[in-house]
Amino acid sequence: MTSPVSARPSTASARPTVPDVSARPAVPAASAPPAGPWLLGVRHHGPGSARAVLAALAAARPAAVLIEGPPEGDALLPLAADPAMRPPVALLAHAVDDPGRASFWPMAAFSPEWVALRWALDHGVPVRFIDLPAAHSLAIEAPAPGAGEAPRPEEGQPPGERAEDEVTPAVDPIRVLAETAGYDDPERWWEDVVEHRSPGGATGMDSGTGTDSGDSGTGTGGGSGATGAAGGDGAGDEYDPEAALAPFAALAEAMGALREAYGDGDRPRDAVREAYMRIQLRTARKEFGDAVAVVCGAWHVSALAARTTLAADRALLKGLPKVKAELTWVPWTHRRLARHSGYGAGIDAPGWYGHLFDVPDRPIERWMTKVAGLLRAEDRSVSTAHVIEAVRLAETLAALRGRPLAGLGETTDAVRAVMCEGSDVPLALVQDRLIVGESLGEVPDSAPAVPLQRDLTRTQRTLRLKPEAVERELGLDLRKDTDAARSRLLHRLRLLDVRWGEPVEGRSGTGTFRESWRLSWQPELSVRVAEAGMWGTTVLTAATAKAESLAREATALAGITALAERCLLAGLRDALPAVMRALADRAAVDADVGHLADALPALARALRYGDVRSTDTAALAEVAAGLAERICVGLPPACTGLDADGAEALRRQVEAVHGAIGLLDSGPARAEGLRDRWDAVLHKLAARDTVAGVIRGRAARLLLDEGRLAEDEAARLMGLALSPGTPPADAAAWIEGFAGGASGGGMLLVHDERLLTLVDAWLAGIPADRFTDVLPLLRRTFSAYEPAVRRTLGELVRRGPAVGAARGDAGRSAGGFGPGLDRGRADAVEPVLRLLLGRPPEAAGATG
Repeated sequence: MTSPVSARPSTASARPTVPDVSARPAVPAASAPPAGPWLLGVRHHGPGSARAVLAALAAARPAAVLIEGPPEGDALLPLAADPAMRPPVALLAHAVDDPGRASFWPMAAFSPEWVALRWALDHGVPVRFIDLPAAHSLAIEAPAPGAGEAPRPEEGQPPGERAEDEVTPAVDPIRVLAETAGYDDPERWWEDVVEHRSPGGATGMDSGTGTDSGDSGTGTGGGSGATGAAGGDGAGDEYDPEAALAPFAALAEAMGALREAYGDGDRPRDAVREAYMRIQLRTARKEFGDAVAVVCGAWHVSALAARTTLAADRALLKGLPKVKAELTWVPWTHRRLARHSGYGAGIDAPGWYGHLFDVPDRPIERWMTKVAGLLRAEDRSVSTAHVIEAVRLAETLAALRGRPLAGLGETTDAVRAVMCEGSDVPLALVQDRLIVGESLGEVPDSAPAVPLQRDLTRTQRTLRLKPEAVERELGLDLRKDTDAARSRLLHRLRLLDVRWGEPVEGRSGTGTFRESWRLSWQPELSVRVAEAGMWGTTVLTAATAKAESLAREATALAGITALAERCLLAGLRDALPAVMRALADRAAVDADVGHLADALPALARALRYGDVRSTDTAALAEVAAGLAERICVGLPPACTGLDADGAEALRRQVEAVHGAIGLLDSGPARAEGLRDRWDAVLHKLAARDTVAGVIRGRAARLLLDEGRLAEDEAARLMGLALSPGTPPADAAAWIEGFAGGASGGGMLLVHDERLLTLVDAWLAGIPADRFTDVLPLLRRTFSAYEPAVRRTLGELVRRGPAVGAARGDAGRSAGGFGPGLDRGRADAVEPVLRLLLGRPPEAAGATG
C-alpha cells in the first residue's frame, strides 16, 4: 500500500512539508534507548497513542513520569491505583471562593495520560502533573491585552470543561496532516496510520489489533486501563527502546513542522503553559537525571524541546492572577468524551476506541458480536450468520477502500447492510449505545467530595431536609419561604436527573399553593450527583447550565414549553432567557396545529406557577397568547379528513387547549377576547359535518359545560348526529366525544332525560348487521362510567322515559326522582356542606 502521506493532493504545495509519521523503518532489537528526556506526544483519548505510550514506558523504564495536568492534583494521583477507581473519570478543579469557576481534565481507560499514570503507580515510579496550575488557569479569564480574544467554550459544553487545552478551530493538526496526506476525513487518516497499523507494519504507534492473529501482541498491553497498564511490560518486550520511541520522534517532527508554519495556532495562552511545563521538566531533570518521560499533547512537544532560558520562562509567568483552588476526582462518561457533547478534545466514537483498546485480538469479529448482542436484546432477529457476513463485508470494504483494517466506517456500513437491513433506525441505537457508549466511571469513597455534593449537603441542612432511605411524604405550602425553597431544590434535582423526590400524582400539577412529594434517598443517587457535577459545582448553576443545554438541543415545541415550565418550578431565572429564545424561534416556524396544541398547556401551567411563585412571566404570557391565536385560526381546518386514531389524538388536544385557555383567561395576564374567539372555534367544530364525530361531540360538550351552549341547542346537535342518515360509526363517535370517558358524561345522561331518550332511540334503531361495528365504541364509552352511574342508567332505560319528558317541564320529573326540590332535606345537608367548604355557619333564623 502506498504511504498515506506520500499520496498528496494537488493543493499540497500550499501546506507545510511534514514528515511521514507512518513509514518508520524497524530498528534492530536490543539497541540502547535514545538519550532522555523522552517527550511522548500523544493524541488525547487515542487508544493507539495509549498503547504506544505503554510500550515506550515499558521499554525505556524512566526514572520519573511527567503528565500534562494541574500540579495540585499530585496528591490525588495515588487514588488512581485504588481498585474502586474505574475510568472514565475526570479531575475537577474549582475555585474555593467561587465554585462556579471550574475546569475538568477527563481521562478514559484508553487515554494515554491514564495509561502512563497507572504504569508509574504500578511500577513505583514517581509521577507528577506539570501543566499550568489550576490556581492560575482558573483565575485567567481572558488573555493579556493585545494577545487576542480568549477561547470560548463550544455550544453545549459544560462550564469550565478544558476545551481550550486542545486544538483550536484555527489550527487542527490532525486535519492538516490528513489533508496533506490526501485524506478528506481526519479520523479516517488517524485510524489508518495509528489505530489500524499492525506492530510489524510501517508505523510504530500501532493499535496492536492487527489484521493477522500473529499481529496482536501489543494489543494485550492491556485490556482495561486498570489492568492493562499494570501488566503492560509485554508491550515493550516486543520492541527495543529505540523502536518503541521511534513513532514519537516522527510525530514530534511532524508537529514541529506545523508549529513552524502556524506558530501558536492562534492560542497565545499556550506559551504560558509551555513555559511552566519547561520549568517543571528542568526541575525533574535535576532530581532524576535525563531518564524522564513526558506525556503531553503532541502539539506541545516542539515547544518543550525548544532551548530557552529559565529567566525567559519565568518572565512569561510573572504577574499571573491566582485563586485558591481545590481538586477532586469525579466519575465521567463516554458520552461526555464525545465531540458532539461540546468537549473540545472530544472524539467521535469513545465506545469504539474503548473497544479497540480493550480487545486482545480480532477487534472486528468481537465488535460485530457486541452489535449482534445489542440488537438481539432489542428483539431484532440477528443470527450468527449475520455476524459472519457482516465481518466479511467490513473486511471487503476495507480492501476496496485501500485501508489496512476495517475501521468504524466500514463496520458501520456492514452493520447497516447486513444486520439492520439498510435501515438507519436500529443503526441509531448502535451509534448511541456502542459507538458513543454509556460507560460511567466510579470514584472510591476516599476521594474528596465533588463540590456539587457539598453544595447539596449544605442546602439540605439549611432547609432541614435530611436524606433518608425510608420513603416518606412531604407536603409543601409554597406561600412559606422555606417550603418554596424546598420545592425549588427538588425541582432542580429532578432537572439534573437526581430523583430524590417525585411529585405525588393528582396534587402537584394543579397549579395551587400546595405540592406533595414522595422522598427516598437511594445510594445510587450519589453517583447521579457526581455525574451532574459536569454541569456545575452548585445545584443552581448545574441546573441552569443543563436547562440552557436542553433548550439548545430541543427540537419539539412541546418539549421547549415543558422545559420553560420546569425552569419556573425550579426558579432558574438565568436559564429562562435561553429557553425563551428557543421557544420564540421554534414557535415562529412551527405551523403544525398539533404541535402548537401540545405546547400551549405547559405554557398555561407555567404562567399559573409563575403567579404562585411571584415570578415575572410577561414574556411567557405573550408567547402563550400568540400560540392560542394561531390555534384558533388553524384548528378548524385541521379537524377534517382524520382517521379514527388522528381524531382521538386531536380530541385530547382540544380538551387540553380548552383547559389551557381557561387558565389564561383567569390569570392576571389575560388576553383580551381570547375566550370569545375560542368559543367561536368550538361552535364551528360542533356544527360542521366534515369534522370527525368524536371532536364534534366533545366541542358540544365543552360548550355545554361552560354554559355557552343552550340545552335545547345541545339536544338539537345530538338529534342531528344520531339521525337515521348518519352512519352508525360516526354517530357512536359523536356519543363518545359528548358523553364518553370519565368527564361526567354519564351523570349528564342521568339528569337530562331528553338526551338519554335520544341515545336510547338511536341504539334501538341501529340495524342488526351494523350493531357489531359500533359495539366497541359504545363499550369503550360506557365502560368508563362509575358503577353507580351505569346502574342508574340501566334502571332508567328499563323503566322507560316518560313520554314528552323535557328537562324543566313543570310538574314532571324523570323516573326515580321527586317532582321538585325538597327544601327540608336540602337544609339538613347545608351544615355539612359548609363544614366541607370551610364556610362559617349562618346565624340562626337565616335561611338560604
